[in-house]
Amino acid sequence: MNLRATISIIMLISAFGLAACGDNTSVSQSPGSETSTTAPAQESEQTEDARLAAFFDEVFERQLAQSPQLKSQLGMRDDDYGRLDDYTDAFAQLQNEETREDLRRLREEFDFDALSEASKVSYLVFEYSAEQDLANFPWRRHQFLINQMRDISGYLATFMQNIHEVDSVADAEAYISRLRDVERVMNEVVIRIREQVRAGIVAPMVTFPIVASTAKSVVSGVPFDPDSMQEAPIYSDMKNKIDALEIDRNEKDRLTSEGEAALAGPFLRGYRTFIAEVEKVRPQADNNNGIWRLPDGDKYYANRIRTHTTTEMSADELHDLGLAEVARIRSEMDAIRESVDFDGDLGAFFEYLRSDPGNYYENTDEGRAAYLADATALIEEIMELAPGYFNVLPEASLEVRRVEPWRENAGSTAFYNRPAPDGSRPGIYYVNMRDMRAVQKSQMNSLAYHEGAPGHHFQLAIQQELSDIPLFRRFGGFTVYSEGWALYAERLALEMGLYEGKPLRNFGRLSEEMKRAVRLVVDTGIHSKRWTRDEAIAYMRDNTPMADADIVRQIDRYIVNPGQALAYKVGMLRILELREQAMAALGDDFDISEFHDVVLRNGAVPVPILERLVQLSWKDPG
Repeated sequence: MNLRATISIIMLISAFGLAACGDNTSVSQSPGSETSTTAPAQESEQTEDARLAAFFDEVFERQLAQSPQLKSQLGMRDDDYGRLDDYTDAFAQLQNEETREDLRRLREEFDFDALSEASKVSYLVFEYSAEQDLANFPWRRHQFLINQMRDISGYLATFMQNIHEVDSVADAEAYISRLRDVERVMNEVVIRIREQVRAGIVAPMVTFPIVASTAKSVVSGVPFDPDSMQEAPIYSDMKNKIDALEIDRNEKDRLTSEGEAALAGPFLRGYRTFIAEVEKVRPQADNNNGIWRLPDGDKYYANRIRTHTTTEMSADELHDLGLAEVARIRSEMDAIRESVDFDGDLGAFFEYLRSDPGNYYENTDEGRAAYLADATALIEEIMELAPGYFNVLPEASLEVRRVEPWRENAGSTAFYNRPAPDGSRPGIYYVNMRDMRAVQKSQMNSLAYHEGAPGHHFQLAIQQELSDIPLFRRFGGFTVYSEGWALYAERLALEMGLYEGKPLRNFGRLSEEMKRAVRLVVDTGIHSKRWTRDEAIAYMRDNTPMADADIVRQIDRYIVNPGQALAYKVGMLRILELREQAMAALGDDFDISEFHDVVLRNGAVPVPILERLVQLSWKDPG
């Protein structure tokens, strides 16, 4: 963050935070100011606010116009509904120049001091995001395009099935048009992969078989293989959406035939092009999994740390923090082990939980259905208690679903998809059920509270339902904020009494927190201290009861997405520290619902701005 941004954050005053906490103080009032404000001052402020809001709308609308897929995510259908995004480096360069110009205009065309406090926050968030984008741009080729966590082959299929809705013949024709457009997208991605390789950027070996498997699974079955006994999921999706239309049979047949031709033609060619490139690059990969091996790898990792944590912490500081947190959590886990009279040390208790059949659901369709039912019940239980801890609840509903089988290999254990802004799609908490021994009963509470309520669903759904902030803040994000909140939500569930009488489930909660503490150690270990993959796996196994399959999946995730895993614990710890500060400052006047208002009703913000918002929320306005 530059000097101007730092100074600006310091200048934030208490009114915004107090307003979020339900204080009746005017937003235009600052500490020590008079309670009345002159009309000319109010008029000037409103004018500058309106000008800034118009600027934000202009930028957001431009970015929206450039992304047909984002428009679909937001429930919009226009002439671009049949197109996919531009994946060329030329487009990335265009966006970079536009961001640079946006930042110049923000700083030169608007008077920060004339803004209301709410607009000052928007100014600062926009400035911070633009600076971050510009800082990331030189490293764009370092971000692996062959990557099981950001896999274009899995993403496109998921997008078509989960995002592209079909309610009319035009929507169906747009679906088919997008199937054809996949060939262009894959060609653009392949060109960028080749540019990476020429720059000496090759993804580590671990990702290649996973990515290749996912891509091949998308194009397996009918109509890609006419002799197959099964339909490809995307083919079934297309047919089901067309069949649901209230149109005559001949029109349905026409659309289905055109869709089959698109899938068997340009769609398949695109996937084959991508698969061929993955296999071509694969022999150049090695098992040196840390990004220290890349050109200027140490500088790139520093960029990843700043991007994902929004702090200036070093790799060594994060590593040491992780070691300290691991030691603390082990102590708490050991206390639970003793309380249940387990005969053995903590490592033996880990092994007991890994091997105990009672800690898993059956690896059958019946077992998967039971897990989904129980996870849904956990969500319903916490939603009943939520009004005692939150003044504002999400309007969008929340569902628990299984990750589609065709993308299970590349998917994480669990994740969340935000709802459609227009209410047409709920928030979805996905659980990966490929191997039911990767989802332990003792840990399912924490997963539900993290990915569902009051974790990501509260943070993301409430954020996009805020009507008093600019669109870029309603739909933007910072990893440290979103994942920090979700991990904080796991801890909050303990305080809400949801683990009383459930020592093993509480041990599972600690296990999930331990996983995030271990991430600080192994992420920095792999990418800064040159740990091997086996060393990282061993460290996680020694300090968590996670199933072996889940440990391997986690470590491979950190390898290809450096720095992202650091955000969880950094964000959670900062939220807890800020809550402690608020409690100390307010004493008996502290209200946890009002604290949550300050955190959630300002949308996603980087750590420095969140700190200021919370700290200023308890200031006496005078």
